[in-house]
Amino acid sequence: MKFSVFQISRRGGREKNEDRMGYCYTRESALFVLADGMGGHPQGEVAAQIAIQTVSAMFQRQARPALKNVQEFLSSALLAAHHKILRHANSHGMLDTPRTTLVVAVVQDGRAHWIHCGDSRLYLVRDGEVLARTRDHSYQELRNAAIPGLERVSRNVLFTCLGSPTKPLFDVAQPMLLEQGDRLLLCSDGLWGALDDATIARQLWRQSVSHAVPDLVEDALRTAGDASDNVTVLAMEWEVPDAFESTQGISTEGFGDDVFASTIQCEPLDDFEHDDLDDEAIERSIAEINEAIRRSAARRP
Repeated sequence: MKFSVFQISRRGGREKNEDRMGYCYTRESALFVLADGMGGHPQGEVAAQIAIQTVSAMFQRQARPALKNVQEFLSSALLAAHHKILRHANSHGMLDTPRTTLVVAVVQDGRAHWIHCGDSRLYLVRDGEVLARTRDHSYQELRNAAIPGLERVSRNVLFTCLGSPTKPLFDVAQPMLLEQGDRLLLCSDGLWGALDDATIARQLWRQSVSHAVPDLVEDALRTAGDASDNVTVLAMEWEVPDAFESTQGISTEGFGDDVFASTIQCEPLDDFEHDDLDDEAIERSIAEINEAIRRSAARRP
């Protein structure tokens, strides 16, 4: 594989940055992941960090050097991240769980695969146009679909996320064959909330990702002003043309089967990651959280 990648995260007008992102790769597979910890709930940044670390750790264990089944990996990794956030909340006696969005892309065999939960987005850009992008799990998207009764719901209210005491909803895209020069961009809502899709695609296509990403982030911060959310962007250019080669260019030629590179600092795997993460395991974690909430409510005067 040969690609160029660049990532950046800015706090914007918020007190702290709850976004997290990173990428990993082996000789034959590359993982890109971004999470936006949700305000209004405790430890959003912790939920985001748990999510990206869990996905990265599973990728490191399974990509030897390629994933056997990318679609199964994506759904299993997302549910594992959700499960670990719930376990974190339960072990710390939290009455409100940390929550986060998550968007994950895997590039393998020249194809891009992705999954998402929430409103962190993925864009696939070709020839300056948006070829594909994720659809937010928000009431605004339902309102755009003309579903009645949602006229007064704020656009940034999500109906699913990781860490909520309900099983998350998620979408897994069909794989798309990449062409030379295609760009994949993962971002938090701090970017797309300030810049429209056409602007993002146009600016991303004009120059290398190492120049386009900082420019996009600065434009989003300037447009949003003091009210800016955290702005986090991770972008990859596939099979970098000579005109765009830079210090961010990566080639995996010559990698051995066991070589693994990552920008994500992962804690050692704990016992839970060896559990069978089936529906029953998720439901057990959800039940533990809900029971803790019920007991706390019963003790209140």
